[in-house]
Amino acid sequence: GKLLVAQALERGHLVTAFVRTPSKLETRHIALQIAQGDVKDSAAVARAVAGNEAVLSALGVGKPLRHDPAVIEGVRNIVRAMEQSGPARLIYQSFLGVHEGRAQAGFVLGKIMATLVVRNEVADHEAKEAIIRNSKLDWTIVRPVVLTKGPHTGVYRHGADIRARSLVPKISRADVAEFMLSQLSDQTYVRKAVAVMH
Repeated sequence: GKLLVAQALERGHLVTAFVRTPSKLETRHIALQIAQGDVKDSAAVARAVAGNEAVLSALGVGKPLRHDPAVIEGVRNIVRAMEQSGPARLIYQSFLGVHEGRAQAGFVLGKIMATLVVRNEVADHEAKEAIIRNSKLDWTIVRPVVLTKGPHTGVYRHGADIRARSLVPKISRADVAEFMLSQLSDQTYVRKAVAVMH
């Protein structure tokens, strides 16, 4: 989320960052508005969404390796707010380990990690994807592989059918942020899920 905000500001966008704890977002900018709230609060979500041209969600779990119903409810609140008052464009960061993407993720990530290690988080992503897919929005579901703190390279692959070239495919969060932002002006993957990896 922080990288999405930073890169969006670099590109000249006006940004509303919806955060639970504003002090954790160190970025300050004339084009940045910070909206404090919890995604479980539908009214707060609706206020933050109102007046914007698109929503990009990098909503993470609060409890690693566990089910987190709050983030599922958060996505439901985002979708509801957008359907009621706009905007129509939603770009959501999921994970290639969801059932539909496992063949692309490779054996270690798709068969072992996704079904054993992070199975609860994967189940949550699948629930959130279902909410988005059943919406009336112009959504794009972005499915990265293992995220790293690596640099922004601008060199990565994306597509509905691309496959991993390594046992544990990776991509930097910075490159995922760039790809998500690129979808604001690209209609290729509207109402589609897309894998992204190095």
